[in-house]
Amino acid sequence: MARQGPLTVAARIGAICYLDEVVEARQDTTVVIHPLTDHRRTAAGKKRRDGELSSDFQLVISYNPGYQSLMKDLKQSTKQRFGAIDFDYPDAEIETAIVMHETKVDKAVARSWWQIAHRARNLKGHGLDEGISTRLLTYAGQLIARGVAPKAACQMTLVRPITDDPDMRDTLDAAINTYF
Repeated sequence: MARQGPLTVAARIGAICYLDEVVEARQDTTVVIHPLTDHRRTAAGKKRRDGELSSDFQLVISYNPGYQSLMKDLKQSTKQRFGAIDFDYPDAEIETAIVMHETKVDKAVARSWWQIAHRARNLKGHGLDEGISTRLLTYAGQLIARGVAPKAACQMTLVRPITDDPDMRDTLDAAINTYF
């Protein structure tokens, strides 16, 4: 008997299957989810005895629209099979608390990182394709916890991964120099 993948198992037993960054999948494989998520509620070759999926089966997908190249967007026919929720960065207090929890830095340091990230996020569309994520803030804390100097840790995690542009780097490095 062939081993069943997580999508097949979830459909069969009525679980939630979460597909992260679904746009990274080959386009010829994403169409497999069409019959799972429309009125047919079937999986090709993976039908239950009654020909339908478990009524409790749910499929959740995530991706960052516009983050990847336009060549890696979901087809409209796929998008239309899902409800959509927009997410943004957490507000200052919540993101500061997240960073404090994940990195064990004090509130003043976490708030400084948030200020740097906030400045960078305001540059999105004005020279930056993407702002500084909460993930990058936690990476800075992890490096500092391992003994990397705060300024260097911030440059390595908050600036260099998001831009190669020398002027933009200088602008973001200046923000870091304000706090470290």
